Amino acid sequence: MRSRPQRETPNPKRETPLLPFVFVNMAMTADGKIATANRAVATFSSPRDHDHLYELRATADAVMSGARTVDLNNYTLSVGADRYRKLRLRRGLAEYALRVIVSGSGSVRPDAEIFRHRFSSILVLTSERAPAAALKKLRTVVDAVRVTGKDEVDFTDALAWLRKEWKVQRLLCEGGGELNDALFRAGLVDELHLTLCPRLIGGRNAPTIADGVGFAHLSDAFQLRLASTKRIGDELFCVFQRSA
Repeated sequence: MRSRPQRETPNPKRETPLLPFVFVNMAMTADGKIATANRAVATFSSPRDHDHLYELRATADAVMSGARTVDLNNYTLSVGADRYRKLRLRRGLAEYALRVIVSGSGSVRPDAEIFRHRFSSILVLTSERAPAAALKKLRTVVDAVRVTGKDEVDFTDALAWLRKEWKVQRLLCEGGGELNDALFRAGLVDELHLTLCPRLIGGRNAPTIADGVGFAHLSDAFQLRLASTKRIGDELFCVFQRSA
């Protein structure tokens, strides 16, 4: 497993670059799916899990999601109700979190719902394979575009840029599966919040929390340790931390 560049610590011998603390939040069915095979149904968890999502957003400087997830679900990546906005302020955070969209091909729709809500800055992370025309359109609707990596986003560089240029110390990732997979493969995830829901979707093509390339060998798999579990109703809220 690739070693992770360090986030800021008091240790004067720390490695560079400095990176945000990265935590992933996902809900999945009992058979490990995060949506139906046709992606028509992606919301299957309880109202309590939805509250949990906003509770986590209220601890983050920025919220990140893949372009397909944003497009298909009309996400705005908002902080939620006023109580969460006030909670952020009490914690010394900005009133609204930065919003980060990831698309290696630059295929974010300029007319997506997220761009109609301008309560906080929107950033796009993409790679060199994004066409110039797509980047030109994106730059008319977002606050900044970071092009890094040849065929896929160089997340170490991208996260270092978020930390240095946008002061992001805590970065919440909300999928989808291909984005999560890229972060796990790069060794950049510090914590995974996983809600296990009492449903079964099935389907070999239904997405999971970590699709994409994956790890070819079990010995290379991303190692986690179970930090906590909490049952609320029929759902199980788990927190996994990166294993040292």
